[in-house]
Amino acid sequence: LRATTARYPNLTALYSIGKSVQGRDLWVMVVSSSPYEHMLGKPDVKYIGNIHGNEAVGRELLLHLIQYLITSYTTDPYIKWLLDNTRIHILPSLNPDGYAASKEGTCDGGQGRYNSRGFDLNRNFPDYFKQNNKRSQPETEAVKEWINKIQFVLSGSLHGGALVASYPYDNTPNARPLLSSVFHSYVSQPSLTPDDDVFKHLSLTYANNHAKMSRGVACKSASPSFENGITNGAAWYPLTGGMQDFNYVWHGCLEVTLEVSCCKFPPAYELRKYWDDNQLSLIKFLAEAHRGVQGFVMDPNGSPIEKAQLKIKGRDVGFATTKHGEFWRVLMPGVYKLEVFADGFVPRDVDFMVVEQHPTLLNVTMQPSKPNSTETASQLEAQKKKPSSVTPLVRNPTRVPTTSTTATTTTTTTTTTASVVSTIASSEEVGSTSTAALPAEQENGGDQLVFA
Repeated sequence: LRATTARYPNLTALYSIGKSVQGRDLWVMVVSSSPYEHMLGKPDVKYIGNIHGNEAVGRELLLHLIQYLITSYTTDPYIKWLLDNTRIHILPSLNPDGYAASKEGTCDGGQGRYNSRGFDLNRNFPDYFKQNNKRSQPETEAVKEWINKIQFVLSGSLHGGALVASYPYDNTPNARPLLSSVFHSYVSQPSLTPDDDVFKHLSLTYANNHAKMSRGVACKSASPSFENGITNGAAWYPLTGGMQDFNYVWHGCLEVTLEVSCCKFPPAYELRKYWDDNQLSLIKFLAEAHRGVQGFVMDPNGSPIEKAQLKIKGRDVGFATTKHGEFWRVLMPGVYKLEVFADGFVPRDVDFMVVEQHPTLLNVTMQPSKPNSTETASQLEAQKKKPSSVTPLVRNPTRVPTTSTTATTTTTTTTTTASVVSTIASSEEVGSTSTAALPAEQENGGDQLVFA
């Protein structure tokens, strides 16, 4: 990783989010055309591999992905578009101690699965349904601090031992274990999130672009098969303290668990086939961060409002704005209502539309909650219902690059160049302004959405 970032300093930056129990760094590589600075209005996404140390395929796939992205930037327009409009954070190994204790060529078993203290890191996070009394581990704490600093929109956690994309919730209030096996057998029903349509779409995006996953073929005769290569986590087997539920409920980050290999730690000579199977899926999944709605929440002076609380009406898991007032939410095509709350401001309800072809840019202006001498309570109530500016953001009309990329915000912020690599973990603390010309159809008002 150090050699890679030294060779490609304009596309990569390396930082550590912490250390394992045995003192190994938890390295993250940023791959982007702006590796050291947050790009205003453009999302941060992440991949995490090797949370179970003996599941090594994900670790190797992410190392291959880093090389593929940086070497394709100048030759592949799709990759160039992705890196110009996204900051991709890749953590190849969350459990390096477990990996060091694992053995190549071991497809099954648990040697190396846990961290060096014997804790399963994917059972070590706070849980939405049940109190998790397991002592928090350094690796877990590092992830929690990391995603508290950076507003990640989308995430994938790579595992091994099955071939399926598994989506939240991972837990349910009513799980009852029946017997113990490699994957526990439970009497359980699906435990669905308010964003179930989005999670199914994200899971299908990975499975359908994978060479085999969407066929739903079981790895072994005794293993379950999965229709279309996807499953709800709790319907497969409920677990307490999973990382994907924590990302979603605590931070509004849409994370999917990606089981990418039947063999947990295959011999090295087989890695090429795993890369061939997963390459397109890994790229297409990240591009889904550019689906749905994105925008800014500002005060009447155009200053950003940090930590405004947002929720899509009817979807009770919310999300928040960054220090620059930014927000993103992956949504399927339809008509929605955004509910916005911020301390000291009148709540707002804003109608907007999402289409298939491109994300919608939605800028929300909040009014102070204390009336002055000329404002009445009724005027403030009317302001709550006042439409915001809603504009289709033609950044990637068919999830492929175009020459007419746009970012239609006039918000500006001081650009600060990070002087040391370690500051990237706090990349929400720095910003840059990114603007481009509108495509002709938008200049002529072709697709602008206005709600009266």
